[in-house]
Amino acid sequence: MASSLPGPRQLPDSQYDLSTYWGRVRQCADLADPRTLFTSDAELKHAINLLTSYKNDHAKVMRTELWQAKKIVDSTLHPDTGKPVLLPFRMSCYVFSNLIVTAGMLIPGMKWRGILGWQIANQSLNVAINSANANQSAPLSTEAMIKSYFMAVSASCSVALGLNSMVPRISFLSHQTKTILARLVPFAAVASAGALNVFLMRGEEIRRGIDVFPVSSVTGEDGQETTEVSDKSLGKSSKAAFIAVGETATSRVLNAIPVMVVPSLLLLKIQKTEWLKKRPSLLMPANIGLVFITTSVALPFALAIFPQKQTVKKGSLEERFYENGREEELVAFNRGI
Repeated sequence: MASSLPGPRQLPDSQYDLSTYWGRVRQCADLADPRTLFTSDAELKHAINLLTSYKNDHAKVMRTELWQAKKIVDSTLHPDTGKPVLLPFRMSCYVFSNLIVTAGMLIPGMKWRGILGWQIANQSLNVAINSANANQSAPLSTEAMIKSYFMAVSASCSVALGLNSMVPRISFLSHQTKTILARLVPFAAVASAGALNVFLMRGEEIRRGIDVFPVSSVTGEDGQETTEVSDKSLGKSSKAAFIAVGETATSRVLNAIPVMVVPSLLLLKIQKTEWLKKRPSLLMPANIGLVFITTSVALPFALAIFPQKQTVKKGSLEERFYENGREEELVAFNRGI
C-alpha cells in the first residue's frame, strides 16, 4: 500500500471521503477493481516512483495521474510490508478466485463427498486470503496456521454436513420450505466457518497485539483541518487487534449473505422455467453467472462497512496508551481486509 513508501510527507488516504460509508464503498471498489491485475512490473514501479516523489515534496498536489498511481499501489502492495500481495489473494482478484469455489458450493443436490470437497476448497482459499491480507505486526507461525486451517475446515464441514442431513428430517416444514433451507445450508457453513477462520488465522494478532499509531490534526494550505497518522508506532495493542479481527470477521459474514443467498434463491426460481428444463446443461453456467454478478456488486459494499485504517480513542485500548488522562486522543491501526 502507498502508506509504506518512503518519504516524510503523508499521502492523502483517499480521493473520497472515508468518514462516510459511500466514500468507503468507492474506495473499496478501487481496491477490488480487477483491471489493476493487469499492471506490469514497469507500471507498478512507475506508480511507486510517482508517489515517492510526492512524499518527498517533488510534486505539490495529487493530480489524476497520482490518484491512479495510488490506486495501483494500494491494490497491489501490502500496507505493512510494502511488498506485492500474491496475485490470486488480492482483493482485486477476489471475485475470480472465489467464483468457481462459490458456484461449486451452491450446486443443488450434492452428495456428502461433493459438500466435503467444496467446503475444504473454500476454507483453503479463505486461509490463503486471510493470511495474505492480515496485519503483519504479529504474523502466524506455520504450525499455528496449519492447526487453524484444520479447525476451520472441520467447522465448515461439520456445519454443512450436519445441516444438510438435518433439514430433510424436519417433519413440520413443507417441501418448498425444506428446499429453500437446503439451498441456504452453504451460507450457514460459509458464514460460521468464515468468521471462525478469520479469528483462527489472525489469533496471533490478538495474543501479541498489533501496532497502533498516533493521530494528529494538521491544517492545510487551504485552512482545512485534516488528520494525519504518524508512521512511528506507539506499541502493540491486543485490544486494537481484537477490534481489527472482529470487524474483519463481521465483514466476511456480511459479504457472504448476498453471495451465498441471492444466487441460490434465484437459481431455484430459474430451475422451474421451461427454458432451463429444456437446457439442463446450462444450469452450471447460470449458477456461475449469478455468483459472478452478485460477488462483483456485493464485495465493495461489504468491505466498506468498516474502515481499513481504523481510528479509535486511546481510552478504548490498554491503560498504558492513555496515561495522564489522554483517553480522548486518537490512534490508528491497520484493520486488514
